[in-house]
This record gives sequence, structure tokens and C-alpha cells, in this order.
Amino acid sequence: MTSRRTQKAAQAIREVVSMAILADLSDPRVQDVTVTYVEVAPDMRQAKVYVSVRGNETKQRLSLQGLKSAAGYLQAKLASRIESRYTPRLEFVLDLGVKKSIEMSQILARVLPKDPADAPSDSDEAAGKADEDDESVEDDSDGHESDERDVDDKA
Repeated sequence: MTSRRTQKAAQAIREVVSMAILADLSDPRVQDVTVTYVEVAPDMRQAKVYVSVRGNETKQRLSLQGLKSAAGYLQAKLASRIESRYTPRLEFVLDLGVKKSIEMSQILARVLPKDPADAPSDSDEAAGKADEDDESVEDDSDGHESDERDVDDKA
């Protein structure tokens, strides 16, 4: 269980690191990087920074290498903004959760119907089943009895 203190530190680290990546880093390898969340060790000496990188695996790997090489600079930024006894040592980890959720939504988009009106609801299925089972005979305007299925077939 994480304490409130480590949660606040993780939030502050996330804000400082994400702003530094966005505004201060000029490494061309570090592009399209989003800091998703941060885990801080209970002794506040280490922090795992989870990042999401848009692009293929090569771009992700290059961005991660750029972040690892800029870790010292980001730690110095962190030390100047956060007052604590220790400046946490930053470790960057690739967060695949966003990528997996995008893949999952693409799979669902292929499997599920596109238009919600086309999707049969539970009540539609029940009504369709009742129509199939019901072979009631209706009285039409001439007084003749007709089967509903014959009318549907003729139409």
C-alpha cells in the first residue's frame, strides 16, 4: 500500500518530468512521449517513470534510449523543483497499456457492428423468436383467414 506522501511525490515527479520532456529536452530521439504514471519507492530514492511512445517499436526503443541518457538532466530539474532529502533516481519504463488498449478497440471495432441500429437488442431477439414460434391465424378485411407467413412471403 502506498502512502499519501509517496503518491504526492509521484504526482509531482510526473508533472515535472513530463513538462521537462515537453519543453526542455532537445534530443531528436525523444518525440511523441507521454508520461503515463510514476511509481516511487517507499524510501523515495527511486522512481519508475512509465512512458507511452507513439510509433513503431524502433521509435519506441530510440525514445527510451534518449530518455535514459537524459535521466541525469531530468533528475537535476527534479531536484531544483522538489524539496526532499533525496532526489529519486529515475528509471524509464515503456508502458504498453495504451498500445494494447488501442489494439483492443480496433479488434472490437472489427467484431462489433458499426451502426447501433443494426445491432439486435434483447427485446428485438425476443420479439423475433416470438414471431417465429407464433403461427397465429389472422382475420383479414374480407373475412378470410390468412397465415401471417403467407402474407410476408407474397410481399
